Amino acid sequence: MPTKPGPRVRSASTAARRQLRKAVEAANSKMAQDAVVLDVRALADFCDFFLLCHGASERQIETIAEGIETRLEQEEQLRPARREGQGEWIVLDYLDFIVHIFSARTRRFYDLERLWSRAPRLGAKP
Repeated sequence: MPTKPGPRVRSASTAARRQLRKAVEAANSKMAQDAVVLDVRALADFCDFFLLCHGASERQIETIAEGIETRLEQEEQLRPARREGQGEWIVLDYLDFIVHIFSARTRRFYDLERLWSRAPRLGAKP
């Protein structure tokens, strides 16, 4: 009996994967905690990946966001299409991927890993 095909997953561009990898590296260089990449291509049509991480303080959260923005602007000439939030949750929308930088408490409260549990986890290396 033929098997039913799974959902079609659109291919992520090489540039998007490279940019996401640099975002992960930038976050890690600012001591982001528990960075994880979720592949949401089969579940969402507004982006391909989420990068989730958290910082120990509001200042560190801002530093992580600034580090990602600086690295991608300098090396990829890429700025976020949208930057939202401050304090306990900052979102950087790069269209192909969205970066969520939380406080540990806010990350646990919103629990995006659970909400997007059907998305494959790529760890911190897309």
